[in-house]
Amino acid sequence: MKLAPILDPGARKPGPKPAQVDLHRVFFIGTTLWLIAGIICLILVLLGKHATGALIVCVAGMIIGVLLLIWEHFNRWYYRRLGNQK
Repeated sequence: MKLAPILDPGARKPGPKPAQVDLHRVFFIGTTLWLIAGIICLILVLLGKHATGALIVCVAGMIIGVLLLIWEHFNRWYYRRLGNQK
């Protein structure tokens, strides 16, 4: 193990460049998966199965996903700018 990068920050290798990502797609796919799971849990609750706790978790996941989509809409240029740095 080399101690030079620990002791001398100038000896470190340069870090990787930031990757260009599309958070809208990630948040949308995640929210869609929570929606599908929520529909399945709702069907189970309507059939009399005890899936109320799972339904609450799915609804919470959908709410968080929608909030993240709203956040992404207003902050898109921040993370896009980071991915475009050279």
